[in-house]
Amino acid sequence: MIESSFVGKHALVTGGASGIGREIALRLARAGCGVCILDIAEEAAMDTVRTLRGLGAPADALTCSCADERVENAISAYLDEQSLGGFDFLANAAGISPKLPNGRRQSAWEITPSEWRRVMDVNLNGCFHTLRAVLPPMIRRGGGAIVNISSLAGRRYTAIAGAAYATSKAGIEAMTRQFAGEAAPFGIRINAVAPGRIETPMSHLAGADFNEDIRLSTPLRRLGMPSDVADAVLFLLSDRASFITGETLVVSGGRGL
Repeated sequence: MIESSFVGKHALVTGGASGIGREIALRLARAGCGVCILDIAEEAAMDTVRTLRGLGAPADALTCSCADERVENAISAYLDEQSLGGFDFLANAAGISPKLPNGRRQSAWEITPSEWRRVMDVNLNGCFHTLRAVLPPMIRRGGGAIVNISSLAGRRYTAIAGAAYATSKAGIEAMTRQFAGEAAPFGIRINAVAPGRIETPMSHLAGADFNEDIRLSTPLRRLGMPSDVADAVLFLLSDRASFITGETLVVSGGRGL
């Protein structure tokens, strides 16, 4: 079973206080894995930690932004405090996708330089910072598995994703391939998952009509759920995926065809 890969091990989940990240954290905890949430939303992060502990899993939270390079020191300090030689798993789910009040994207030429940098700092640089913090201990321990959350928007045009978001997610896939190739000799696998339209509070902002159009254009005729993404992430983290690295698994109900 996939779940046997996680018993007694430890994972770091960025963006784990809500949405897809929270679902990944819950699935890991149910599989017997200790989980540390890294999220800037302190109250939501602690609420998730209480839920994880209620499932019987060791759980903690680091309330800081992955966009800040000081997060690398925070992760290292946590590992020292917990006497952990390193994390066995990392799921990079933190991300932002700024939208207009109606839930639609802003035109590419109207994005301000500061907004562009903010998206890159969280989505792309944030992934870089956590990889830098987690990989050296993984290398010393002799192995581990990492999954980065990309997006269908990183590989094709979508009407809802903004240019900054799409560019950052394309960068995630390039980063995944490069880091995977360099980490492979140390027994570390690094993959990505690219979700399509997923049922979240953000997706609801675009309105029922827009989401219905997306549903009808999806071959499987439904929007995805956070659990669909979490299932793919746990597979790629598990021993069942022991010969898979540097790949991006699209979870879109067929919209990526």
